[in-house]
Amino acid sequence: MTRSLPPIERAELRLVRLPLINPFTISTGTMTERVFPLVTLSAGGLEGYAEGVMDPLPDFLEETIAGAMDLIGETILPSMMGRSFDNPAAVERLLFPWRGNRMALATVEMAFWDLWAKWLDLPLGRLIGGAGEAVDVGVSLGIGPIDGTLARVESHVAQGYKRIKLKIMPGHDIELLEAVRRAFPDIKLSVDANSAYRLSDWAVLGRLDDFHLEYVEQPLAHDDIADHALLQRRLRTPVCLDESIRSAGHARRALQADATRVINIKVGRVGGIAEAIRVHDIAAAFDVPVWCGGMLESGVGRAHNIHLSTLPNFRKPGDTSSASRYFHRDIIVEKLETTDGRMPVPDGSGIGVHLDRDALDDVTRSVRSFSA
Repeated sequence: MTRSLPPIERAELRLVRLPLINPFTISTGTMTERVFPLVTLSAGGLEGYAEGVMDPLPDFLEETIAGAMDLIGETILPSMMGRSFDNPAAVERLLFPWRGNRMALATVEMAFWDLWAKWLDLPLGRLIGGAGEAVDVGVSLGIGPIDGTLARVESHVAQGYKRIKLKIMPGHDIELLEAVRRAFPDIKLSVDANSAYRLSDWAVLGRLDDFHLEYVEQPLAHDDIADHALLQRRLRTPVCLDESIRSAGHARRALQADATRVINIKVGRVGGIAEAIRVHDIAAAFDVPVWCGGMLESGVGRAHNIHLSTLPNFRKPGDTSSASRYFHRDIIVEKLETTDGRMPVPDGSGIGVHLDRDALDDVTRSVRSFSA
């Protein structure tokens, strides 16, 4: 199909509250539900979907759900009604004037990518240059008692997950790793601190080299590159940056400084699929592997992440584990489940999933509609 995509004729902005099966704890707090904006863009009889990954409070990054709902609903979606966009780059140009708010902007940009891929009748992964029918998957385990964590590690190793990631924080680190490594000496293991440490915590950080980790993720401040470079000079363990990488420019500067030897790409954090591809490409130029991080997404965001992970430099397992680990009932019809640590790429055009309207209505707290 080569004809131009018709103008955007309708849009919908929902606020969704999706309960988690189990609380998920990291160094900044505990989540019991996944709350997110869900954007639908409609044109030419097709719909594109995407979800936001900002939190209710600014505890991961600065953005909040309230701010995102306001920017998307009051400014961005109204400005798109009745307008034609030839490709995602045209949407990027529309969004370019707005400073920061990358997660909010990404929500709209990603919905357009899904819509555009459906218009071209192509899977999103193929459209962006990816390949393959499945991707390697790891699992991220939240903070909890050590005995319980050992049981969870054993369960997920038995399920074939390709990498186990443990959330750590001061006081919940070395003893945990000692226990896990005693029980599982050969598994691929990494840790994620979510910015919980400082350079002055070297007595602990230096000991991470004892555990043969794949990487230590975001040990220092959420907006730092320089101190991570100092830390990497002292650590044998690769440093992986997450929160610090908000754009391709940040990725380039971090790589030039040797502040990171692995990059976690979260589409929402960097502002959308186009910027995620740029981060991927810059990391590949430095021969630094990337992987796709998760934000406890529903099936909509999970499908976007799976398609992104088909790009060639996603050389480490991502956090796109089985949706059934998190939700009793997802908001999509398809079951996104792993087999032996591999997640199938959803089949079909766009992101390859369809909304379960009844399930979505049950967990929707507000709806705003827009039309040309």
